[in-house]
Amino acid sequence: MSADAAVRENVFAFDHPHALPPRELAGLLGGKGAGLAEMTSVLGLPVPPGFTIALPVCRRYRAGGWPADLDAVVAEHCAALEARMHRRLGDAADPLLVAVRSGAPRSMPGMLDTVLNLGLDDDTVEGLAASSGDEVFAWDSYRRFLTMYATTVLGVPHEQLAAGPAPTEAAALRARVAEIRRILAEAGAVVPADPVAQLRGAIEAVFRSWDSPRARAYRQREGIDEDLGTAVNVQAMVFGNYDDRSGTGVVFTRDPSTGENRPYGDFLPRAQGEDVVAGTASTLTLDDMAARLPEAHAELVDKLGRLERHYRDMCDVEFTVERGRLYILQTRVGKRGAVAAVRLAARMRHDPAIGLSLDEARARLDDETLDRARTEILAAARQGVGGAAVATGLGASPGRACGAVVLTADAAAEADGPVILVRPETSPEDVHGMSVAEGILTSTGGLVSHAAVVARGWGIPAVVGAKTLVVGAEDVRNAGGEVLFAAGDTLTIDGATGEVWLGSPTAGAADALSDDEILRRDLPELEELTG
Repeated sequence: MSADAAVRENVFAFDHPHALPPRELAGLLGGKGAGLAEMTSVLGLPVPPGFTIALPVCRRYRAGGWPADLDAVVAEHCAALEARMHRRLGDAADPLLVAVRSGAPRSMPGMLDTVLNLGLDDDTVEGLAASSGDEVFAWDSYRRFLTMYATTVLGVPHEQLAAGPAPTEAAALRARVAEIRRILAEAGAVVPADPVAQLRGAIEAVFRSWDSPRARAYRQREGIDEDLGTAVNVQAMVFGNYDDRSGTGVVFTRDPSTGENRPYGDFLPRAQGEDVVAGTASTLTLDDMAARLPEAHAELVDKLGRLERHYRDMCDVEFTVERGRLYILQTRVGKRGAVAAVRLAARMRHDPAIGLSLDEARARLDDETLDRARTEILAAARQGVGGAAVATGLGASPGRACGAVVLTADAAAEADGPVILVRPETSPEDVHGMSVAEGILTSTGGLVSHAAVVARGWGIPAVVGAKTLVVGAEDVRNAGGEVLFAAGDTLTIDGATGEVWLGSPTAGAADALSDDEILRRDLPELEELTG
């Protein structure tokens, strides 16, 4: 097979007719690409069109650099996407914009790179403003693109760019964009105007991100093969930041902390997906979404049910609403806590829409998960705490954790004993510290923020969105400036209730029940599956 054919045969439109069901092709398309193809070609869900550059292309890039024939293949797929969307990349009157996202064979939340709103420049932003009739939307999207491209593709540290809350008026957004461009020019960092060059830079950045320190640290913790590589998904943009009838969110079909049969997630109006997972914004609940956008919420609930029945498991779903219309951007089998894993496996045996066999349910639970579930249940039953909670946030990953306060990921990684990592929010750059922490506490973020998702996947207790806390370089204060605790102090968190206490947990009230009796009372599903 020629080199050109090797690349051409490994780039696929989402609706490509594969010989096997796409859900079985994560080893080729990556997890995200497999989900997009399954939702598009099998389920017919509202997925923005696009194409996937499969894993063999990434492996070829890592072995010998950018394949010379990849440019032509990407151009062909872009032309097909333009014809489908009736827009062109770089069209100054009504530009097509795309998202460029990673897609590893196994989920690596936040570890690999993403670029949104690709295709904007000084001319196309004016066309977007004219075609949408909304200057604020257009210039906000351009601000987002320049910031993301500069940090992701060009390697400019985020703190060097214009800081502060995003402006909400067109003139101020224009000024912010001009400031970002000035900073980049002084740093010698050039964001190309040509969308073809932008796209190549973004694809290459996703490939490179596979070998970033954060990705390596995550793979080491998860035992993921270093040689797998990542796919790249290029997808027509839909805009959660368009207007007041737009928004974005991440939702699990069931509660990944408790196993309760209800959708669980976050929604953020007039925002894009990175705002939700970054943990820097105060998100809303799905009930809030139902009040604001009842039709889109009802459709979302319907699609969640279809996905769960199709995959026969709890699914993790990313979605965007643009001007009242729902789009599904990603689905995968969701990570869950140990107690939730036991409950989900048992309850899906008895759910007639899923109907797992006993062997299928047992196969979803390894010994480590079962042991962790027992430990969490018994700790919750027997441990107490002393005094009133100093803060309360969202219980994002269940379990009790106690340790010395550390305020940076580096301090967590260097500590000798158990620590609680306390941050305003976590980012992928913190993964080396998160992986060794006993617990994680953040002052911002929601139930599907980076801290929450990673902690749940690793079984680390976490409390997020403790809004009354102001996390500083040396201590943590309340809104009035009073020091509540400092680096080195002992802290206990409860990832189920969201409570935070000073000191170590005390012995709980005497319980006459044995361990087995507590487990039968509080987690009866365990005996059903292991008895």
